[in-house]
Amino acid sequence: MTIGTERYGSRADTAVFVVCLVLSLVALALPEALRLPVASALRRTVLLPVVTAERQAALSREERQDVLALREERDSLALAAALLPDLRSENAQLRALLRLSGRLGYGYVSAEVMHQTGMTDALTLLLSSGRSEGVEPLAPVVAPAGLVGSVLSVDAHTSVAMAWSHPDFRVGAMVDGGRIFGIVAARRGETAGEVMELRGIAYRENLPIGTPVVTSGLGGVFPRGIPIGTVQGVLSETAGWERTYLLKPAVHPAQASHVMVLSLERAADTLTAAFDTLPAPSDSGVKP
Repeated sequence: MTIGTERYGSRADTAVFVVCLVLSLVALALPEALRLPVASALRRTVLLPVVTAERQAALSREERQDVLALREERDSLALAAALLPDLRSENAQLRALLRLSGRLGYGYVSAEVMHQTGMTDALTLLLSSGRSEGVEPLAPVVAPAGLVGSVLSVDAHTSVAMAWSHPDFRVGAMVDGGRIFGIVAARRGETAGEVMELRGIAYRENLPIGTPVVTSGLGGVFPRGIPIGTVQGVLSETAGWERTYLLKPAVHPAQASHVMVLSLERAADTLTAAFDTLPAPSDSGVKP
């Protein structure tokens, strides 16, 4: 019974095919004046479901392409929105660096802070300029906002800078136009790498919160007048002898993407006019 049904279906399909073939030949033999009305009538009647299905398939294909295009545009916009803050920050740093270079005039090398993986990331910086560009060991490294550190070692086209957060870093500092002097070093302990210490301030001197601290020029390495940070409060006191203050750094090493390496010839210069902007005073204390 199954075989008979298959044979009947096969014969019916063959008969339909033969009829369609004959009708096609007849339609081809008809004059054009009769052929077009017959074709139009077939499209409106027998072939209407096929034409409708083809139209729906075409619309679905166009909608699918539109959805893919919208997804690509959405992904591109999302990527651009994610990168926009970084681009704005880098653009602002480059503009500030250009303004600083105009005020310095001479005696510096521009460098990019390159990424380096290791335990000393927060303590040293890998710079894109080296001996060929005129970088020398011990040369001061600055950003538009102030002091970053000093050059530790130099290669042909790269150099390694010791950031102020390094335990061995020291710089002579002054307050109030050279009336008060001290030594700035990195803070150790829980707040290491976040704040500095201003040591050796006479006990009789009381520095208010927000007081700017700059390099003193003593020691022959760092020129006078580079912003170091602002006073955040008293860390410790030695009765009748000295006070140690906490400083908020002018520049955090992790946020510096472009820097300037000053030549050692400028160590005796006064750069107060070059750094005409100091960190904004803050009334919030930092816990030691």
